[in-house]
Amino acid sequence: MTSSSSTLASPRPEADRRRWFALAIVMTAAFMDLVDVTIVNVAIPSIQRDEGASFSHIQWITAGYALAFAAGLITGGRLGDIYGRKRLFLIGIGGFTLASALCGFAVNPDMLVASRILQGAMAALMVPQVLSIVHATFPAHERGKVFGMFGAIVGLGAVSGPILGALLTEWNLFGLEWRPIFLINLPVGIAGLILGRKFITESKAPHALKLDLVGVVLVTLGLLMLLYPLTRGRELGWPTWGYVVMAGALVVFAALVAYEKRKAARDGSPLVELSLFKVKSFAAGIAVQTVFGVGLGIFFLVWTLYMQVGLGWSVLRAGLTGVPFSIAVSVAAGMSVQMLVPRFGRKVLQAGALIMAAGVLIYIWEAERYGMSIASWQMALPLVVMGAGMGLIVAPLTDAILSEVPREHSGSASGLINTVQQMGNALGLGLVSVVFFGSMSDHLPGPEVGPAFVDAFQNALIWVAVVMTAIFLLMFALPKRPAQHVEGAETAGTPGITPLDKAPELVG
Repeated sequence: MTSSSSTLASPRPEADRRRWFALAIVMTAAFMDLVDVTIVNVAIPSIQRDEGASFSHIQWITAGYALAFAAGLITGGRLGDIYGRKRLFLIGIGGFTLASALCGFAVNPDMLVASRILQGAMAALMVPQVLSIVHATFPAHERGKVFGMFGAIVGLGAVSGPILGALLTEWNLFGLEWRPIFLINLPVGIAGLILGRKFITESKAPHALKLDLVGVVLVTLGLLMLLYPLTRGRELGWPTWGYVVMAGALVVFAALVAYEKRKAARDGSPLVELSLFKVKSFAAGIAVQTVFGVGLGIFFLVWTLYMQVGLGWSVLRAGLTGVPFSIAVSVAAGMSVQMLVPRFGRKVLQAGALIMAAGVLIYIWEAERYGMSIASWQMALPLVVMGAGMGLIVAPLTDAILSEVPREHSGSASGLINTVQQMGNALGLGLVSVVFFGSMSDHLPGPEVGPAFVDAFQNALIWVAVVMTAIFLLMFALPKRPAQHVEGAETAGTPGITPLDKAPELVG
């Protein structure tokens, strides 16, 4: 917003057809982010081979993005509320596009890791604005349809990311090997930047908010102190300083809690609304979301390494093998929200955790029985079972967590849900060095690499099964039947959203 801009009464959204163009633009940006998370995993072995990346580099290519994304989500949402959601969306998509170019033209693994961290930070500015813009642009009676479309985009991103990554890597366009998985973001990002300036309407929070910079620093510092030693520990021989730094992370998080309490009492604008944790269902749900993220972070990276490095499969074969999983997630997610949860409530989520654990155990059994000769079609059964279980959890979990949250805190609560999921994902990626690489030797003769990866994969899956069991138990603290959640709760990941009928300030 320039200094010459004037605050104008906005036309009714129903009469403004431009909102559908704005929806297409922000949905495309959300799709770009979702694909970028999944597209990288399938190309990891190619990156390792072409760039000579160490296992630590591999973990940071994925964990660095997740960490930067997690640390910046709440901050990104708050910045949009303060300075304008359109403005932050454009900054985010522009920075994401630039970071994608830096990833695509990275000259060594260190530059790729740094570029991925920048990409995650820019996604943290861009993604929270997506649903904020939707909420400020569409009237209440249209939002159900719009959020249904958003759910379809999430499912499409989950399905298409691995396949697109496999095809781009396999095709080796212009001799660029894996680099097109990042460079494909350039035309999409540039188009989003140009069209977003034209069609998205600016909006802000109706009340002045302040940015909690100290909270941002403490959250980021604590996460780095926890994850860096965990990721590098095995490679460095688990030095004493690593344990000291990880213990120090707990001190930083304790300082964060103390500071946020004082911040809330002083000016009412803390980064983390600690009073939310007094709500039993929210506290339990946050624990579920965090632990779930840990399990997914472990599984997806070791699964890719198992297929491509351990079994020696091509990137395309590995990508296509995951299609049954993605389809099962999408189908089960739709059924859980529309049919099952309204009838059975919390039991659906708990069944999802047990079903996913069963799929993991089937996978362990198959990996043991078939060893190096396992075929893609033999993996379909455990992947469909796991996908069905995951779909039963991911779709209704947010509603279950938010169902007892006071209306005035629904935006902050939604932001925390997304943040802890990404934190859990980053923690899971850090734990890969322990549960996967920690079970094999650093220097293996060629013939022993495959069997070692198969054994390490089974070891990692045991941990994933334990995580699913823990999730099942934690879910007993969720409400048996999620109530009609408060207005604004559907705006997951958008701290500070105000319902449209409360007349937010819209800037022309």
